[in-house]
Amino acid sequence: MTSSLPAVPHHESSAADSPSIPGLDVDAFTTWCQADQPGLGTPRDVRLLTGGASNITLAFTSDRGPLVLRRPPLGHVMATAHDMSREYRVLSALADTGVPVPRTLFQHDDTDGRAGVGQPFFIMEFVEGLALTDRDAGQAVPEQHRHGLSLDLARVLADLHTVDPREVGLADFGRPAGFLARQAQRWNRQLTASTSRELPDLDRLGTRLLDTAPEPSGVGIVHGDYKFNNTLVRTTDESTIVAVLDWEMSTLGDPLTDLATLGIYWDMPEISEATRRHFATPVDQAAGYAAFDDLAAEYVRRRGLPGLELDWYLAMAAFKVAVIVESLHFRFRQGKAVGEESRYAGEMTEPLAALGLRHLAAWERKNGGN
Repeated sequence: MTSSLPAVPHHESSAADSPSIPGLDVDAFTTWCQADQPGLGTPRDVRLLTGGASNITLAFTSDRGPLVLRRPPLGHVMATAHDMSREYRVLSALADTGVPVPRTLFQHDDTDGRAGVGQPFFIMEFVEGLALTDRDAGQAVPEQHRHGLSLDLARVLADLHTVDPREVGLADFGRPAGFLARQAQRWNRQLTASTSRELPDLDRLGTRLLDTAPEPSGVGIVHGDYKFNNTLVRTTDESTIVAVLDWEMSTLGDPLTDLATLGIYWDMPEISEATRRHFATPVDQAAGYAAFDDLAAEYVRRRGLPGLELDWYLAMAAFKVAVIVESLHFRFRQGKAVGEESRYAGEMTEPLAALGLRHLAAWERKNGGN
């Protein structure tokens, strides 16, 4: 399983101003659409929306209107991390639940390359909205809407977690039993695979999480990487979340892991100077975005929960994000990662580990640990 950090937004490109589109042979795709998907007509204005280490997203115009093609990243990928059929399945299942997701059209296994992709891919409708990728993008939301939009992000997450997986055909979408212990094991393995220096606090946090994993709080559809950066926002009238994107890490598990991951991402500007400078996020509480405590309270209200005990989950989320940034640091030292987010990622590891230990100590005090 992989994850991604918020990154500098990618520039769009089109067939008109680029000799090639990464991940797509436009001529072959056009021929295939005309033969196998005549309802789409001739794809036009093909352009790259996102690419890199995460799934590649391409937009194009068709006779059905604006559409999006999703495919795995270029090069060697782990099938479990970039499973197109899995992402297609969860999006299709959520289409009529009230959780805002793009509507899917079809999926296709193009391992023979006839459609110009060479990988499994799927097509979904294009959703018009603003991607809040960084602080500058966050300023595009009217100031009077920022607090309400923050709470809407929490409401959408609560609505996702109230969907019964069995009622939408996702009863077998994951293995919720032992979910938290497996999460701790998985991210400890990832840390071992990405170690290039002494990090005693991070090692200690990982070990303590293995020893203290509680029973899950419940079972729900987990997004796995829920944050502002993975949504689209409409800023006319009252700003709202109009689509949740990037479901490649979704599964069945403990819903509170999503809320805690959102909490760590949300508070990155407040954790340390390094996380403030090097982590791309639209969240700026001084500019009117809500505090995470307000999001958590809105989540509790929306789900009708009696309350929350989030410290273990926040410790686990801090560990997960710390391992992600340390993995970027490891790859950068090997010369396998480029960009500002990779160059400075390692500066964020220790502050995140320290935060995780504080949350875990709070959880142990409340639960009689030592």
